[in-house]
Amino acid sequence: MARRQEEQTGGAPLMAEGKADAEVRLILYHWTHSFSSQKVRLVIAEKALKCEEHDVSLPLSEHNEPWFMRLNSTGEVPVLIHGENIICEATQIIDYLEQTFLDEKTPRLMPDKGSMYYPRVQHYRELLDSLPMDAYTHGCILHPELTVDSMIPAYATTRIRSQIGNTESELKKLAEENPDLQEAYIAKQKRLKSKLLDHDNVKYLKKILDELEKVLDQVETELQRRNEETPVLPGRGNTSNLKYNGGWPMYICRLAEEGRQPWLCGESFTLADVSLAVTLHRLKFLGFARRNWGNGKRPNLETYYERVLKRKTFNKVLGHVNNILISAVLPTAFRVAKKRAPKVLGTTLVVGLLAGMGYFAFMLFRKRLGSMILALRPRPNYF
Repeated sequence: MARRQEEQTGGAPLMAEGKADAEVRLILYHWTHSFSSQKVRLVIAEKALKCEEHDVSLPLSEHNEPWFMRLNSTGEVPVLIHGENIICEATQIIDYLEQTFLDEKTPRLMPDKGSMYYPRVQHYRELLDSLPMDAYTHGCILHPELTVDSMIPAYATTRIRSQIGNTESELKKLAEENPDLQEAYIAKQKRLKSKLLDHDNVKYLKKILDELEKVLDQVETELQRRNEETPVLPGRGNTSNLKYNGGWPMYICRLAEEGRQPWLCGESFTLADVSLAVTLHRLKFLGFARRNWGNGKRPNLETYYERVLKRKTFNKVLGHVNNILISAVLPTAFRVAKKRAPKVLGTTLVVGLLAGMGYFAFMLFRKRLGSMILALRPRPNYF
């Protein structure tokens, strides 16, 4: 649910009086490697909305800082601010964007409720969003033996495991220092403790990975239906077993004429596709791609993922996110070093020097750089 900014922060609302919702700026607080943030950012790109983005670094525990906890008492990204409204949690943010920006120039990612496609899109959106992605993520870090070709640096596993215990003491200290947020910090501490019991349990992880396969089986079947619906026109391939026009929906005929393929639920890229695309990208990052669609297993899913990677909006938002050096390690290093750099140096000079040093340091000492970044973290927290 959206709530008013003055109720949460005591500040004046950002919305100018008399301005329409679509004219008020969007502000998103997110973290590049947050799965939920990735979904929201892809929706914003697909809808071509202008949005001011601010990184909230999870490796630097910025999501636990008092200013952010006052914005969202759960201490989780993403958080969207739109005028007077503060919206937390990815699904609520996405629904808010879909329901707020209704002008003809803004693409719709959800069919009308009366549409024959609405139940299909809603089903797959809910199905995919129900997957315990945080458990997959934390579990593969704690138990890399369950993965193949993970894109998470090997050095991080041992370091993260040793730092997990620091989270509880960090939240306890913050609760003591901020009495007005004490309940929020204690509640978060309890949630994290409960999660860790499951995420470090190999038996539980294997169970949810088996359940993931059943979900992907459904998706594979649905993608096959889309393939079977699409006719092959004369001159485009074998048409002996296919009918055209009378038996096909008009959108299928149009796609065939244009040489295009449908998406998960039909002609358009929908919220179901957002959920599926970001899910597949995260599974690839974690090292679960080969298990789920490699070596000819679920070929429709593999083809779909290859198409997604070529999609302009997806590439813009998530094209480099799985390269942890570019998307996380160096930005975190720059951030820490910039905070510690002497103020007499100009910002441009500092950033330039850091960029050059960071690049060459990585090329020469990859593991050493990674260890250094982890060591620089003042209050590490990955959850």
